[in-house]
Amino acid sequence: MNTSRTDAAVQARRQATQEMLHRLHAAMEAMARDHTPITVAALARTARVSRTFLYQNQQARVLVEQATRTSRSHPGHSNSRSHTQPTQLAWRERALNAEEALAQTQREILTQRTRIAELLGKIRDLEHDLPEGSLQRIVTENTSLNQQARQLTQDTQRLQERLASARQNNRFLDKRVADLEAQLAPYLTAPPSPP
Repeated sequence: MNTSRTDAAVQARRQATQEMLHRLHAAMEAMARDHTPITVAALARTARVSRTFLYQNQQARVLVEQATRTSRSHPGHSNSRSHTQPTQLAWRERALNAEEALAQTQREILTQRTRIAELLGKIRDLEHDLPEGSLQRIVTENTSLNQQARQLTQDTQRLQERLASARQNNRFLDKRVADLEAQLAPYLTAPPSPP
């Protein structure tokens, strides 16, 4: 049974890899058709695959290397354009990455603001439920409870010290009783003397 699960998992992984490679082929063809510069980041975005996949999968790596080589050595590019293309590619890739990061950051900020607003609303609701002057009373009670807790902690420490002393006295008395019993033992076991 475990073997069939493992086989199914391996088959699913192979199928997912083939689908990603198919999307990569389609993306490369579309980029070549549109004369879009081919970069790893652009391919990953267009094919909806991770850059890690493009670097780690052997077939994907070979395809990307061939596509970038073909893109660089395309006969339709003039010499001056090939010199400016890497700079333009780098700026375009950075701009796309920055836009993506900015959009993600804005989504995260919106989520955090919504959460903060919800929490502030809950705090306000709790404050409205409290009667007038109850906040001061709660603070006073909290201070009083903290003082009582400190006092109880000190009392506990004193009682533990007294308990330790009492145990030590008990051990001393047990030893003293044992010594006295040892001294009386010969008299208790000796036969009575004749009258």
